[in-house]
Amino acid sequence: MIMQTYTLEGHEPSFLPEGKQWKLVWHDEFDGTELDRSKWDFRLNFWGRRFAAYTDEGIVLDGKSHLEIHLVEHDGQFCSAQLQTGANSFDAPSKMGKNPWGQTSIWPLAEIKKPTFMHRYGYYEVLCKLQKKPGWWSAFWLQSPSIGTAYNPEYCGVECDIMECFGLPEATSGNIFGGYGSQYKEAGRVRYTLETDPEGWHRFGVDWSKDGYVFYCDGKETSRTSAPVSRVEQFILLTTECQGYRYGNMDTPSDKLKKENLPDCFTVDHVRVFDQVD
Repeated sequence: MIMQTYTLEGHEPSFLPEGKQWKLVWHDEFDGTELDRSKWDFRLNFWGRRFAAYTDEGIVLDGKSHLEIHLVEHDGQFCSAQLQTGANSFDAPSKMGKNPWGQTSIWPLAEIKKPTFMHRYGYYEVLCKLQKKPGWWSAFWLQSPSIGTAYNPEYCGVECDIMECFGLPEATSGNIFGGYGSQYKEAGRVRYTLETDPEGWHRFGVDWSKDGYVFYCDGKETSRTSAPVSRVEQFILLTTECQGYRYGNMDTPSDKLKKENLPDCFTVDHVRVFDQVD
């Protein structure tokens, strides 16, 4: 697979699909020492409740254009950060109350916060260094605020997992969820062994167009799928999560995680979004 190089002065280049003209429309190079809160917010809730595995702690900008998301431990409890440029019903605590018909709930969506960035189509890229220790995972993905609220996911959006790493040396790319619960379906997911990089850096990206999704790792195509294709704007997520908290006792980390010694972190050099120029 031949990729073209996009150069941003003073920063690492991007690898973009050949045969198209691209324009940079959004990016974060993580310059300075403070997270740009005009671009990123934190996800702290899961299915409408405060989630023990999510935190707004452990974020470090090293002054060398790198973001570090650190694994955090407090008295045997582990957590890590999830960054996002938008929000959906995951992010609003559920509220019990009566509507005019005496019901406590008739709709799953709470008030959705104003996004800092949402976009439709284009090429989305992350350059990152993955976590080294087991018991937690990292991901770069897109999500719609309204996922699962229409029969056809094309018109309410999807979850598009560009990269997930549940443990080195493997990664996954290409996953599309058209909804959750009874609508849970996935398409295009592949698992593969990462090629060795002496410094541990890897580029992951997706070319999202009206015709489908093409996923890349380190300049090579890994997967593609044409259904379902979101026709609506979606927001970006750059996340980590500790294993063990989703199932069984929601306050208990995985056994693998409890055996590990800190520190460990997921490091990101940049996140960039490009539009195809006609």
